[in-house]
Amino acid sequence: MKPRLQFFNVAPDIMKQVMALNEAANNCGLEHSLLHLIKLRASQINGCSYCVDMHTREARRDGETEQRVYLVSAWRESPLYSDRERAALEWTETLTALAGHHVEDESYDAVRAHFSEEEMVKLSVAIGMINVWNRLCTGFRAVHAVETAKAA
Repeated sequence: MKPRLQFFNVAPDIMKQVMALNEAANNCGLEHSLLHLIKLRASQINGCSYCVDMHTREARRDGETEQRVYLVSAWRESPLYSDRERAALEWTETLTALAGHHVEDESYDAVRAHFSEEEMVKLSVAIGMINVWNRLCTGFRAVHAVETAKAA
């Protein structure tokens, strides 16, 4: 598999702006562990292998457990996530999969119970940011690093 194009190279000016928003989202004051979870979940939903690979590695590097990383796609069925994390993951799924439905009051109320209004805006921007990356990476077919399997 080969990339379709190198978006940083062909549009450096707008990518500088994307990077600036990314930096702001990463340093918005929300817990980095929470940001890792939402980035991973949105990337799973969007089928972005580049971002799934990156965010699992980053989460583990920053101290996230293997088990929690593995179970993000099944977070509803796992007791490993706090109520705040569950609210953020629900909000991530809601905002990532907008096509064909509206954001229901129940989804809003669930996240509002665990986040201040300011935090909700920051969380929503962070979710939007990972969705931008997912669209760039899947659309232009960014290829993640490949490790060879260990011999049995």
